[in-house]
Amino acid sequence: MTDQTSPEQTSREEDLIAQVVQSFENTPDERTKYLMRELVKHLHSYVRTVRLTEAEWNTAIEFLTRVGHITTPHRQEFVLLSDVLGVSMQTVAVNNEIYRNATEATVFGPFFVNGAPLIENGGDMSGGAPGEPAWVEGTIRGVDGEPIPGARIEVWEADAEGFYDVQHEGGRVYGRAHLFADEKSEFRFWGLLPTPYAIAHDGPVGDLLKATERSPYRPAHLHFMVTAPGYRTLVTHVFVRGDEQLDKPTKDAVFGVKDSLICDWSHHSADEPTPDGRDLQSKPWASLHFDVVLAPGQAVDYAALME
Repeated sequence: MTDQTSPEQTSREEDLIAQVVQSFENTPDERTKYLMRELVKHLHSYVRTVRLTEAEWNTAIEFLTRVGHITTPHRQEFVLLSDVLGVSMQTVAVNNEIYRNATEATVFGPFFVNGAPLIENGGDMSGGAPGEPAWVEGTIRGVDGEPIPGARIEVWEADAEGFYDVQHEGGRVYGRAHLFADEKSEFRFWGLLPTPYAIAHDGPVGDLLKATERSPYRPAHLHFMVTAPGYRTLVTHVFVRGDEQLDKPTKDAVFGVKDSLICDWSHHSADEPTPDGRDLQSKPWASLHFDVVLAPGQAVDYAALME
């Protein structure tokens, strides 16, 4: 709404908002009623503030239609759109309030897949994907240091070429797995040293980034999701200290970086023995120790929410 809007026009616009808000009065669920009323108020406020033209409205509808058309069970363009607008991270912030020394949460991302293979502690989640082998180990504990044996750990990552398995045809599964913390609350597995990559930008979200001259790149990271009864589900990343992408003004296209999640990865020559004696066939390798601290709370089935 501008200063040039006449009182009569203002009254007309406000009357419409009141009518639409009132239309949800009989909604049985109070939370749904509240959500819809507030959504209407904010959407109408945006339209009135920017004085949205019909051509712009039509462009927005066409854009969202394209987002829907390109979305598949393995590519969630709506999540990607939410990510690049910062809505995903804001939702994460609202739902994961800072709690003492608990590991910070970050975005879920569009490439989680239900049914990742089970591996034993010390197993390999890379599935033969290209990249530098990396040994990852750590513990799962509560904020008071209490061990959490049996915690479920989901891990997934892109390969050295910057692609997740679901971005390829053929259905091959690699770079993802789930495992469980042992009786000492410890976990360990082989994966890949993460590398920076561009989010999928061959669709409408990519067009949006191009039109606004924004980079599609994300810094190198490994995804974690950790669940245990009596604890808040943690969805987080582990970033790589020294990654050049972290030094750029727009370090992350989806705003997921947090300083506490930037970790030191060690680098080892090919002739240095691995922790489990694995033969890497003369390849250099990396390693990371990452301790997860869970906040008390109710577990959230994020996997079910993504279905």
